[in-house]
Amino acid sequence: MMATCSTIAQTFFSDGFVCPITVMSEPKANDYRRQLEKAEQRYGTCDEFVQCLRRYPNLLLPFVDEITRNAEITDIIAEILGPNLLVLDAPFFIKEPKSPSFVSWHQDLHYWGLETEDEVTAWVALSSAKKESGCMRFLAGSHNQLVNHRDTFDTDNLLTRGQEVVTKVDENKATDGELLSGQMSIHHGRIFHASHPNNTTERRIGIAIRYIPTHARQVPKGNMSAMLVRGEDTYHNFNLCNPPSGVMERRDVQQWSRIAGARNTVMMDR
Repeated sequence: MMATCSTIAQTFFSDGFVCPITVMSEPKANDYRRQLEKAEQRYGTCDEFVQCLRRYPNLLLPFVDEITRNAEITDIIAEILGPNLLVLDAPFFIKEPKSPSFVSWHQDLHYWGLETEDEVTAWVALSSAKKESGCMRFLAGSHNQLVNHRDTFDTDNLLTRGQEVVTKVDENKATDGELLSGQMSIHHGRIFHASHPNNTTERRIGIAIRYIPTHARQVPKGNMSAMLVRGEDTYHNFNLCNPPSGVMERRDVQQWSRIAGARNTVMMDR
């Protein structure tokens, strides 16, 4: 029997993460993957496209915006954060076959420029994500504290600053968040999480959708934007984004450039 939204929320609050959760059929996920790879083939040499895969792809790729609004996802997120939801970002995390790319142990909220801890990341798999291909790893219960981080700027680290917790993590206590294509994990912004390199011959593709409630606030002098994907925004704490009008449309690229630049400033200043 599938877990109810309330049961998932209870596990989220106690452990800091939940997985796996099926949110779409495998054929639907495969169709989204085909759209991504079609765009990669057409725009792969375009700097804005390459950069947008890691910052606000939902502003330039309509299928990503569609995924962020998927009711199978937002029903669960609304059970945790409330009915009015913004998407702060929705970057791809892609590990190519036999890639050394990894993600160090870290906590998201340490760097995001938010004054709230009400945040949920939905990591949606568009390919299988197994231990061998570098699936997400979580340390249950670690969301109850916020610890110091250090920046490494490791070139193989998929994180912006190569940030990592200064606390030693016992890998034997971590849980592998293995997913099939069309499944997701959700995790708290304070949970310790990481992932190893992809040692398989297949791509590992996921989208990390950052949901926040509309009442969330950003740090003073922040100028970040977000996309309203459910309910209404009566707080106006973030500049609201316009949904994409097509794939890599010029006016959308102009919006993306302005919004991504403001977010990068916040991320690198913290």
